[in-house]
Amino acid sequence: MDLTVDALGDKCPVPVVKAKKALATMDEGTLEMLVDNETSVTNLENFGKSLNCEVSHEQLAAEKYSVKIVKTANSGSVASAEGSAGVGPRVVVVPSEVMGHGDEELGNVLIKAFIFALTQQDELPDSILFYNGGVKLTVEGSPVLDDLNKLANAGVEILSCGTCLMHFGLQEKLAIGEATNMYVIVEKQLQAGIVVRP
Repeated sequence: MDLTVDALGDKCPVPVVKAKKALATMDEGTLEMLVDNETSVTNLENFGKSLNCEVSHEQLAAEKYSVKIVKTANSGSVASAEGSAGVGPRVVVVPSEVMGHGDEELGNVLIKAFIFALTQQDELPDSILFYNGGVKLTVEGSPVLDDLNKLANAGVEILSCGTCLMHFGLQEKLAIGEATNMYVIVEKQLQAGIVVRP
């Protein structure tokens, strides 16, 4: 069974939610999602890959993309990662480019120290989620890029909210990790055994 879903004009995370619902109705076949921006393309591709589906996309017009997600008998199951202690994944959420409230200069110092301290832990987080002003830490010129690169090289998943990057005009300056959507940000936290917020 093949299916086409129009998500043109839908904001994050609606295209991913629509894709999830559509795939749930299919045993096998190709789901074509129509979207109007590259962030949605990336989000849908990542979602499809997480379900072990084959994924491809093409640009149909200036603001129209087709993302095809092919579901087979081997698709559809997302492996749930567990941390080494068996309590579930460790997730760090970073909602701001500063840590804490009260003094922004101090907050800048603290967030740098926090990210560095993450690199020094015996057990690293499985994922770090950046949203709102936190995405400014994952773009070109960020003072914590070296430490984030160390974490990424050690296998830590680094995800930045695509809508947030677009809001700040930074989508072309993402320097580490991948852009994601609010559906994934919520899902990662709900599946986590430990959530840490600086």
